[in-house]
Amino acid sequence: MTREAFPALFRGADGSATTAARWVPHSHRVRNWDHRLFRQVAARHWPGGDRVLPTLSRAADRGALWFAVAAGIAATRRPTARRTALRGVASLALASATVNTLGKGAVRRARPLLDGVPMMRRLHAQPVTTSFPSGHAASAAAFTTGVALESRRWGAAVAPLAAAIAFSRVYTGVHYPGDVLAGAALGVGAAFAVRGLAPTRDQLPAPARPIADAPALRGGKGLVMVANAASGQRTAEPAPGARETAPEPDGAAALRAALPDAEVVLCDPRSDDLTALFEDAAARAKAAGGALGVLGGDGTINAAARTALRHRLPLAVLPGGTRNHFAYDLGIETVEDACRAVAAGEAVAVDLGRFTPGSRSARGAGYFLNTFSLGSYPELVRMRERWAPRIGAWPAGVLAAMRVLRTAGPVQAGLGGRQRPMWQLFVGNCSYRGIGLTPVRRHDLADGLLDVRVVPGGRWPRSRLLTAALTSVVGRSPVHSTARLRRLRITDIPAGTHLAFDGEVAEAPRELLIDKHHEALTVYRPMDRGPY
Repeated sequence: MTREAFPALFRGADGSATTAARWVPHSHRVRNWDHRLFRQVAARHWPGGDRVLPTLSRAADRGALWFAVAAGIAATRRPTARRTALRGVASLALASATVNTLGKGAVRRARPLLDGVPMMRRLHAQPVTTSFPSGHAASAAAFTTGVALESRRWGAAVAPLAAAIAFSRVYTGVHYPGDVLAGAALGVGAAFAVRGLAPTRDQLPAPARPIADAPALRGGKGLVMVANAASGQRTAEPAPGARETAPEPDGAAALRAALPDAEVVLCDPRSDDLTALFEDAAARAKAAGGALGVLGGDGTINAAARTALRHRLPLAVLPGGTRNHFAYDLGIETVEDACRAVAAGEAVAVDLGRFTPGSRSARGAGYFLNTFSLGSYPELVRMRERWAPRIGAWPAGVLAAMRVLRTAGPVQAGLGGRQRPMWQLFVGNCSYRGIGLTPVRRHDLADGLLDVRVVPGGRWPRSRLLTAALTSVVGRSPVHSTARLRRLRITDIPAGTHLAFDGEVAEAPRELLIDKHHEALTVYRPMDRGPY
């Protein structure tokens, strides 16, 4: 469009010609502003910037700095921290892919001229791609926004670094301010897109059904907490003749800080009578009108649950073990989560799995909060747990399966009214979600169902076990089958067969009935997610 071709468009209402500045297209005004701001940044002296900002800018090449930050966050080993790091990296990956495939090709803007940028600020290796949008700014904004959506605290800690990275791209002369702003907007959008695909913890409904009555123990008064000092500890064997001692678990100090009036009893099951300790703690808690608490792994929590059930006491569960399956499925990931629920009196009713020798009578019954298994699986778990600290969980599981292949065979037992060979029988308390022979998450702890998974014998029995260990296929599969049941009867179990429940191993009776004690146990659980 030119003045000569369309003169009427360049005249005012009175027919007089307009000024050129009045009719400069809007995009030209933005470009002029962009160039002017770039020159102002280049001309100004920024104390300390020459030493820090170019280094930061280079460190963020290809996302290296953010991967290091994510590793540092995940190294805290808190479940929320691991989710935070994963979400940040996923958001960064989406933003980078969008910038490189769409952004750079759609707007082929040239890089700024470096004439006005001091030599000491310039990068040694100048980028060769187009200028719009800034990939570094997109990655910084995407990572920080993704982290903040999962954890406000980590987001606040990372935000200053992201801002410095974004500004460094203008400071070193490789981008205009508009490139940085566009990249940052794209990065924020990528983080929200990831959240749309994978909701954050705050977006997921809490497993808080059904709500149960429990006393609000402000300051922890009336709470008697048994803390297993050996939970989560993987220490070397003590020297002969030496008395083995275990340090106080980390959660005990956090408990005392959050609930100073709570009574904490330290125990070590390698030397103490755990059943007697829980019985004594439950008696004192009931006399005070309070609750029984437990800090430990799933085996310790199982013992506490049986005691709380007998005394009809609410149970406060603090994660202190290696895996903490029950606490995490309940929504309790930190000691602070549990303490907040105890102080507010927020609790839910949960199911207990029950296995009874011979008949449906509850006399002599055992209980499981997480899983029950029969056959070669107890031996596989024992080996995996012994090797996992040295080589990792997945390699340990494969090696344990291969060891069982050589030394064990299928168990011949009655299941579903007929005899069948089974390599493994897995029974979960409530329905597990996700794939795998033994998936590890539940969203409803009071659904009244047993999650039954079987690896049968049949043809190629050893290949079936190895395939299940390697691939963890599910559903209608030749490798293993699944079912959701309310009860399961197992008959004609061979003598010497072992069963496992919540990490404990025992010899199986001749006949077993496995069913549910529906909504039997009251457990503290915060109704809100809490700050993180």
